[in-house]
Amino acid sequence: MPGAVTIEDQLRAILRDVLGVDAARADAIDDDTPLFGAMPELDSMAVAGLLTEIEDRLHILIDDDEVDGDMLGSFGRLAAFVRAKSGA
Repeated sequence: MPGAVTIEDQLRAILRDVLGVDAARADAIDDDTPLFGAMPELDSMAVAGLLTEIEDRLHILIDDDEVDGDMLGSFGRLAAFVRAKSGA
């Protein structure tokens, strides 16, 4: 569906809002973009805020035991996780 907002679009918006990433940088994020450990703004303190915002905006529940380095390793992995949680 043309013009539909994807999970990836929503995640980029969340990264912009929570981490203060500028729009051009957020728009350049693709599946292979590394996140935790590579994106300076996404430190351990920011992870909680990011996950809370994902839960709120995308209406999913993320259990603590689901959060690990693999899920946050790249944008593609995070998007796949969110897609699976949301049933999309």
